[in-house]
Amino acid sequence: MKISERIKKVPPYISAEIDKKVADLTKKGIDVITLAIGDPDIPTPENIIKVMEREIHNPAYHRYPAYEGSYEFRCAVVRYYSKRFEVELDPDTEVMALIGSKEGIVNTAYAFIDEDDYALIPDPAYPVYKTATLFAGGIPYTMPLLKENKFLPDFTKVDKDIAEKATIMFLCYPNNPTSAVANKEFFEEAIEFAKKYDIVICHDSAYADIIYEDYKAPSILSAKGAKEVAIELGSLSKPYRMTGWRIGYAVGNKDIIKALGRIKTNVDSGQFTAIQSAAVEALSGPQDSVEEFRRILTKRRNFVFEALKDMGFDVELPQGTFYIWASVPKGYTSASFAEYLVDKAAVVVIPGNAYGEYGEGFFRISLTTPDDRIDEALSRMRKLKF
Repeated sequence: MKISERIKKVPPYISAEIDKKVADLTKKGIDVITLAIGDPDIPTPENIIKVMEREIHNPAYHRYPAYEGSYEFRCAVVRYYSKRFEVELDPDTEVMALIGSKEGIVNTAYAFIDEDDYALIPDPAYPVYKTATLFAGGIPYTMPLLKENKFLPDFTKVDKDIAEKATIMFLCYPNNPTSAVANKEFFEEAIEFAKKYDIVICHDSAYADIIYEDYKAPSILSAKGAKEVAIELGSLSKPYRMTGWRIGYAVGNKDIIKALGRIKTNVDSGQFTAIQSAAVEALSGPQDSVEEFRRILTKRRNFVFEALKDMGFDVELPQGTFYIWASVPKGYTSASFAEYLVDKAAVVVIPGNAYGEYGEGFFRISLTTPDDRIDEALSRMRKLKF
């Protein structure tokens, strides 16, 4: 059996590998607590579920959906952007439904990367940016995210010869995995860089509404000149706890959206319209559940942060995402520390190097685990000697 070369270039997906490890340990009777995967433990809000219960019976929705997404869903995204970011969008040319933002990342890569084109990819980063580049035949070029630079890429350090050959740049703020945040000035800097070298920006905005205190994450589209070079990918997975529903959107430059649509119309047939109707309710209906989720996450964030500080970890309080990014203790690599926690405490975290070479020396904790299990995991960690 011949396996494609592109498959050989791509490592196993870290979340899938962690799921296997947890399953193997559980079969052995070990009580494993996973603080690894960013999958909300609280159910989807009831008002969204009720709309789905109603709309699933609509026989018109049992046929193929509109490729670009239902008009109602696209208009709901337009209203959300107007209210949340003061960004105006055309539902006909600047909005497209996605089967989750992960799909959008991969298909955007296919739309803008040819064989041996360069893609500018932050490191550490969500692994899909790199794997999508490899699948498309491109060459990943690393932009280091360093603690001393607040985990923002330094565009002045990008090799000019590489920049000339690059066709796309991936960004993500609030950031997975570092939980760093960015302001509008940073996005304007990124846009100027992209315009100079004729590079498309694909901004992954999955965590825009997982924010704390008075911080409000901006959209890249709120920055000057963004619509000339950028699209933004949004997801209902995180704020509305709809990870299993697989619904998101792409917004921004109409030519980028059109190119993405050319890929999507040839490889998928869109998302079930009943799910899109439920997503309209999520975006347009009461937002109390989002606020309540933030309150729960704020409590967990503060608890985990204080516990890690008390244990001597070097860690900062995040303003966005539901992740804690912390340095491993001295004498450990990211992998050896994660392995030690599993072996000695049956606690699973993600080693930083799973997100790239500049993630070495860190580990990521997800706050999407029930309070009592987080408490138990931290209690187990306190008993260990690092």
